[in-house]
Amino acid sequence: MKTPFKINLKNKVCVVTGGGGVLCGAFSKALGANGAKVAVLDLRVENAQAVADEINAAGGTAIGIEANVLKKESLEKARDTILKKFGTCDILLNGAGGNHPKGTTGNEILHEEDLDKEGLTTFFDLDPDGIQFVFNLNFIGTLLPSQVFSKDMINKPGATIINISSMNAFTPLTKIPAYSGAKAAVSNFTKWLAVHMSGVGIRVNAIAPGFFLTDQNRSLLTNEDGSYTARAGKILGQTPMGRFGSPDELIGTLLWLVDEGASGFVNGTIIPVDGGFSAYSGV
Repeated sequence: MKTPFKINLKNKVCVVTGGGGVLCGAFSKALGANGAKVAVLDLRVENAQAVADEINAAGGTAIGIEANVLKKESLEKARDTILKKFGTCDILLNGAGGNHPKGTTGNEILHEEDLDKEGLTTFFDLDPDGIQFVFNLNFIGTLLPSQVFSKDMINKPGATIINISSMNAFTPLTKIPAYSGAKAAVSNFTKWLAVHMSGVGIRVNAIAPGFFLTDQNRSLLTNEDGSYTARAGKILGQTPMGRFGSPDELIGTLLWLVDEGASGFVNGTIIPVDGGFSAYSGV
């Protein structure tokens, strides 16, 4: 794990939801490399444990825990385990999220002739259950862990919550209205929660990644031979740096946000890490 700088997180307890994924796995390893005790939470416990094993093998301290961010009782069970092994949470990283095919259109822009195309999912065919799943996973999956873990963070020195938003929250991408709307809700909630928690000493901020290749989007952005799809070409064409990001390139922003000495007056912000995507008008 390449870290841009070192901070002292010794004796800090970090809880990372979605920690078995590509980006949040990198976050978990970076926190562990800086001395934190890391609880890696994921619905797929084997993925969480694999990340925890890497942290431990590198000399850090971590545990992998199965947790469903949509079920409060599951999160409370995870909290009990963390309390017994590590103590109370200092840093909560809400990284669980994702999209669903039932909340995705097959066309970027609707044309009348699309209505007669068999098998094409148009706006009118979007499944309410699929859309609700995406909203719940991203928004409720941020709200519930915040409820469960922030109680133990009240007036703890350096207590902070980091949410994971997206470029879709700034400018919605075509085809994925549910995910774009859900991440916009996460950004809005970040600001709301920052104000709400300001009286008990908990800072709340969010990171909004641009485009990174992950397990969820790899099939949409790359072909079987590893070349980029047409959609990937559009994204890269709108990214002034002309490439996808590397997970390591999110680490500096994360460490800055969790370090009270470096960002103690930073609160209620959504930080883009996007290679200039959000700054580019396309012209």
